[in-house]
Parts: sequence; C-alpha cells; structure tokens
Amino acid sequence: MTNNTTRLDHVVLWVSDPVAAAGFYETAVGLEPLQVAEFAEGKVSFPSVRVNEETILDLAPRTLAERMRMLPGSADSAGHPVNHICLALPADAFDALRARLEERGVPVSDIDHGSSGARGDATRSFYFRDPDGNVFEARHYDD
Repeated sequence: MTNNTTRLDHVVLWVSDPVAAAGFYETAVGLEPLQVAEFAEGKVSFPSVRVNEETILDLAPRTLAERMRMLPGSADSAGHPVNHICLALPADAFDALRARLEERGVPVSDIDHGSSGARGDATRSFYFRDPDGNVFEARHYDD
C-alpha cells in the first residue's frame, strides 16, 4: 500500500443497531468486525467492518446524528442512505457471498452481466439490502 494516491478510506452508514449491523456484515457479507465490544462497552461511538486493508464501513447509530456538527445540516443526513455501495470481489467470494445471503433469507436481485464500473465492465453483479435498508451491489471482474 502506498500513501501517495487517492483512495476510498471509509463510508459511514446510518444503522438502527450497530451491534446487529456488525453481525450481519460479519456473518452474511463476510466482513471483519472492528470495535464491536468497545462500542457495546461505551468506549467508542460506533463499530466498523473492514472491507479490505484500506477501506472500512463505519456503522453509526442514528442517535449519533444530533452530534454531527461538522457542517451545517450534517445531522439531517441520518436516515438518508446513499443510492448504493459496490463491493468488487473475486469470483469465488462473489459466489460465496450470494450463497450466504440466500441461506439467511436476504433477498437478492437477479444477476446482471456487463455493468460498467471502476475497472471496466463487470462479469456479473447483483444487489442486496442490509437490515437498515442500505443497498449494496456485489460484482466481480474477469482478471
């Protein structure tokens, strides 16, 4: 990893129950939870899950919104999820994610082919929602 290029560091998702959300992302999506125990003990404001060595998703409780004062109107962002977040995975991890979601009864879209993204056209992609309604796309590219 180098520190001299622009990268996505983190995305903050508003969630109703950060511990439950971390559990979903760990068991259904396969992401590593971070600081869940510390959050439950009141030592940190929110837990996170690791997407890769450079990127995390912060799982902010909606009750934290009232403390969002970095810009005028920041508190109003609670409950306004982004359109979707896309996770690019290797083909085997893509298949494993879809299987885990289906095993847990998480609705998934049909598989699409050729959707354009950061690395060109994806081989396959599909969408799902987390328990708080945040929409995710999973995709993989031929390497």
